[in-house]
Amino acid sequence: MTPYYKAMARPASLALVCREARACRLCERHLPLGPKPVFLAGRAARLLVVGQAPGRRVHESGIPWNDASGDQLRAWLAMDRGAFYDATRVAIVPSGLCYPGTVNGADLAPRPECAPLWQPRFRAALPGVRLTLLVGSYAQAYWLGGRRKRTLAGTVRSFRDYAPQFFPLPHPSWRNRAWMKRNPWFEREVIPALRRRVERALRSRR
Repeated sequence: MTPYYKAMARPASLALVCREARACRLCERHLPLGPKPVFLAGRAARLLVVGQAPGRRVHESGIPWNDASGDQLRAWLAMDRGAFYDATRVAIVPSGLCYPGTVNGADLAPRPECAPLWQPRFRAALPGVRLTLLVGSYAQAYWLGGRRKRTLAGTVRSFRDYAPQFFPLPHPSWRNRAWMKRNPWFEREVIPALRRRVERALRSRR
């Protein structure tokens, strides 16, 4: 566990955490479209998805992973939209809750203030989570810290090292298609294991 996880404050109710997250203005002056936290959480969730930060389309819709990257992620998970957005089973809390803007057509990194403030609070308010998907390098940097391998590929291929709590994944952006081609083991080895782990987590009881 990271120092952040060890240092989590006494759990607050999920309703309170959600209200305070939606009202957060910590990064307001850095956000080109203003604050609009995007997340989905229900106290009974068994699976937690931690990605990067909302893109422009997700910011506009207010629905997490409501874009082509979300389509690819759901394909990896073999989940349809109904199952993915069922807050009684799946929680979605990105490393950055708000759209950070773009530079040269690419999304900026999540604001660095966000994950240390909200990741531990949400995690503490989600006692039923059995598996956390760390989608992309920012989520892995926060939750795995020094346990990461030298490269994202190394971290993803070593997914068994982070069981049973975490499962690291590349970000499912179209920009990573070349990465997929260079690493055919991902679809061959990682995706089947991912689906088994997710199915087990969603079936689990306290």
